[in-house]
Amino acid sequence: MVIGLLLVAAGLLWPWLGRLPLGQLPGDILIRRGHTTFYVPLTSMLLISAILTLLLWLFRR
Repeated sequence: MVIGLLLVAAGLLWPWLGRLPLGQLPGDILIRRGHTTFYVPLTSMLLISAILTLLLWLFRR
C-alpha cells in the first residue's frame, strides 16, 4: 500500500521531477548507433540510492 501511495505521489509530482537533471549527469552512459539506443543511468541511480539510504536511515532512528 505504501509503494502504491509513493507511485501516486511521484505521478502527481512528475511535472516538477522531470525538470531535475537526472539521467543527464556525468557518468550516465548513452550509446546511439543507427536505430539502437543503449542507456545506463549509472550515476543517477547511485545518487538516488545514496539519498534513499540516507532518508531511510534517518527515519529509522
